[in-house]
Amino acid sequence: MELHPKQKKEHASPKDFFLHLLMIITLYGSAISIIIIVFQIINIYLPDTLYNTNNYGGVDRYKDTLRGALATLIVMFPVYIVTMKHLKKMYIQMPGKLNLTIRKWLIYFTLFVGSIITIIDLISILNNLLSGELTVRFTLKVLTVLVVVGTILWYYLLEIKKNK
Repeated sequence: MELHPKQKKEHASPKDFFLHLLMIITLYGSAISIIIIVFQIINIYLPDTLYNTNNYGGVDRYKDTLRGALATLIVMFPVYIVTMKHLKKMYIQMPGKLNLTIRKWLIYFTLFVGSIITIIDLISILNNLLSGELTVRFTLKVLTVLVVVGTILWYYLLEIKKNK
């Protein structure tokens, strides 16, 4: 079987390696930042009544964490978008780059990590449900993780199917 001229076997250059690594790191940083932002908003607007916030810095402590996550998201997400656009252009020009080993490893690693996070999240839901303790705060946080991680898993599963 002969490959189409544009689908010749491509080898990963240092540029390919670092672009794919940058893309995945900024994806993880953005996802974590989104989750932290939503968690802190939940903490501020649905405070834990059993937890005495006066002893631990109160709402200001949540706002500090919120500020840091927001700053991270403002920097990392645009870098992720620009890197993805650059890689998509590269894939159009050189379709063989879709089969780079580094790209496949990082996609499968992302699917693996996302699956582990989802499994842990579901165990946490079930554990809290069985203990009779399912609060609105907890439910919103679990839904946040499931939506963010689920969206990433869905996107990269589609990427894998599209490239087969």
